[in-house]
Amino acid sequence: MGKKDASSVKQPVDQYRKQIGKQDYKKNKPALRATRLKAEAKRSAPGIRDVILVIVAVLVFLIGIYAFFYLNLSTELDLDLDMD
Repeated sequence: MGKKDASSVKQPVDQYRKQIGKQDYKKNKPALRATRLKAEAKRSAPGIRDVILVIVAVLVFLIGIYAFFYLNLSTELDLDLDMD
């Protein structure tokens, strides 16, 4: 019988803890929001590694095109000299 009566009535300590928990949550809510926004921005922003990889890929492509045209033009010039 004692257990039924004790569970239905809240202890003052439990009420106090619940009230403190609510106050702490209200206090930390802006801090939690700032942390969440910071983590979200970090996830959505392109990393320095991705930017470097794109730049390197573009440079390799441009160097490949340059080498292709350089080799084609230099062999055509050599053929022109040999015909003379």
